[in-house]
Amino acid sequence: MRYISTRGLAPPVSLFDAVLAGLAPDGGLYVPESWPTIAPSPAARRALVDGHYAEAAMHTLIALAPGELSVAEARALADGAYRDRASAGAPAWPQTVAPLVQIDTQSWVLELFHGPSLSFKDIAMQLIAPLYELALARNNQRLSVVCATSGDTGGAAVEALKNRERIDLFVLLPKGRVSAVQRRFMTSSGADNVFALELDGDFDACQAVVKALFNDRAFADAAQLSGVNSINWARILAQSVYFRIAAEKLSAHGPVNFTVPTGNFGDAFSGYVAKQTGAPIGSIQIATNSNDILVRALHTGRYERAAQSFATLSPAMDIQVASNFERILFEALDRDGAHVRQLYDQFAQNGGFDIPSQALAWLRTHFHAGSVDDGATQMAMAQAWNQGDRGYLACPHTAIGLSCASSARQGAHVYLATAHPAKFPDTVFAATGDRPALPVRCVDLYDRAEQITPVANDSEAVKRFIAKRSRAWRG
Repeated sequence: MRYISTRGLAPPVSLFDAVLAGLAPDGGLYVPESWPTIAPSPAARRALVDGHYAEAAMHTLIALAPGELSVAEARALADGAYRDRASAGAPAWPQTVAPLVQIDTQSWVLELFHGPSLSFKDIAMQLIAPLYELALARNNQRLSVVCATSGDTGGAAVEALKNRERIDLFVLLPKGRVSAVQRRFMTSSGADNVFALELDGDFDACQAVVKALFNDRAFADAAQLSGVNSINWARILAQSVYFRIAAEKLSAHGPVNFTVPTGNFGDAFSGYVAKQTGAPIGSIQIATNSNDILVRALHTGRYERAAQSFATLSPAMDIQVASNFERILFEALDRDGAHVRQLYDQFAQNGGFDIPSQALAWLRTHFHAGSVDDGATQMAMAQAWNQGDRGYLACPHTAIGLSCASSARQGAHVYLATAHPAKFPDTVFAATGDRPALPVRCVDLYDRAEQITPVANDSEAVKRFIAKRSRAWRG
């Protein structure tokens, strides 16, 4: 299996090279050159339904990295991420890692927030960390990892990569646009290989700086740069696993439909990957807050950046440039990298482009979309909590998904719960009257010392910071 760029100018690479690079050298995103069908045997399917999450992760790794990983290596990676944490002194995942909670006769919530930073992004980050370590050990290499975050990616990256001998992590977070709990997961690790940089701008500004770092090829090479945002294929690979498991568990109900709260489209694309490789998935519904570039794109046919991003009750989704939309556009354009490159050149020049009609029709067959404002988000949290015996306490991001009515008329419906409600205690309390407590393992979060560096909204300033502190720097 080789990995190709969505923009068509980069040479094919291995899985490990794609993971270490993050972004392709032509500015595109890596995808498999062809889609394998993951067709588990009856025994493997039973393991998906009844076994440990690590088993499904192992099979996905083998299918998407044939010839690069032995079965023993894939098993060790999956076990290290999801099964052996307790023996390593870290909090244990639940047996299923991502438990399904039934909320009515045909609807379930898929809880993805049981990892160390209480976010769905832990599930992928905990697998990326051992993948990095294996690849770096093979190459005797160090890495500078950069991460732009709208709230949750940074904390998950810190928890996965802190104290890693071959990695330095640089997290760019937007000043005043994350919750206190989110911030502290990024700033209080105490690890000397972690640097939290508070940028005077929104998430899109952080993301633009990260892309500028990669686009400076001399700097990227000197720093041995890699990224763990959802531009990194390993994030998509890892996240596709919980879609596959949930779909297999509920397949007796008919096609399994998903609602995905999203800003960057990474999780929604992960669902598409699971479907494309054989999981019994029906529709995928995209749910956004007022930062609705994805909804506007599907409804109007024009992908266009708004004049500004809005600060909402769901800060991890306050995004106006959805990086992973490029991957699904590549699929919708019949994998025509030159066409993708042309459209993104237009986007760079004037902030938008029209989606070709055939591609738009293709997108609409696979995805539905809806947006929700803060008022509807609060109402959805209140309604979920007050729903009789099945009351469910949801974070504001999860509530956005719950508030978007499914367009599917048959089969099971799964709503992704992307963060623990305790990450947003004030917002949840205002909507429900209940103030969720942090899990026991996190009760000292506010007692930990913070380390944070203010930085200008300027890629050159960030480059200078990284050059001084990166152990991989070759300048």
